[in-house]
Amino acid sequence: MSDTPGKGLVLVVEDERPIADLVRLYLARDGFGVHVEHDGTAGLAAARRLRPVACILDIALPGMEGTEIVRRLRADGDWTPVIFLTARDDEVDRILGLEMGGDDYVTKPFSPRELVTRVKTLLRRASGSPDEGKRVRTLGPVTLDPGRRQVTVDGAPLSLTPTEFDLLGHLLGRPGRVFTREELLASVWGYASAAGTRTVDVHVAQVRAKLGDAASLIRTVRGVGYTADA
Repeated sequence: MSDTPGKGLVLVVEDERPIADLVRLYLARDGFGVHVEHDGTAGLAAARRLRPVACILDIALPGMEGTEIVRRLRADGDWTPVIFLTARDDEVDRILGLEMGGDDYVTKPFSPRELVTRVKTLLRRASGSPDEGKRVRTLGPVTLDPGRRQVTVDGAPLSLTPTEFDLLGHLLGRPGRVFTREELLASVWGYASAAGTRTVDVHVAQVRAKLGDAASLIRTVRGVGYTADA
């Protein structure tokens, strides 16, 4: 474990030791504490024991895949931000990871600086940036409180990942306004890439699934993107 945990502890579960060491180095340089495991079973145990501020998980791990780690954490009610690492250039693998509750993914080979930036972006969203609008947003039965990072549907609390929360908040911030996938990717995820727009679709689907009967508030505008409208 790194002894420089000024920004909180990040759990890295990666079986390729050179990659794990490189990620540890760059995170530590940026002021994060780092704990590394090299197989999925130990990674899940560490996540439950250490309560990290974020997890970086390889998808293909010995013992237990990264997607299974996240599935079990989410089943426990643990919504720690997660970034998946994958060497597979197969969209199915990426989408599966996101559907299991991941917040973002990075394909190998990757820039360790970009990975650290992604971690910081996730944590900033999870805690709420200082200049973030604190106005409570209500549309139909859905109420989103940015200050408390809480969402309710007909008064019942709704559990969302940090990315799902910010996606819903962005849509509710301007009801009726149609956002393209590229706009949502840039505003919510903090980067723009045509290859990443499928990520937006998956997260919208996840938010809709959690909204239940209120899912119709998020409409697809064919060939353009999404809007929130009562």
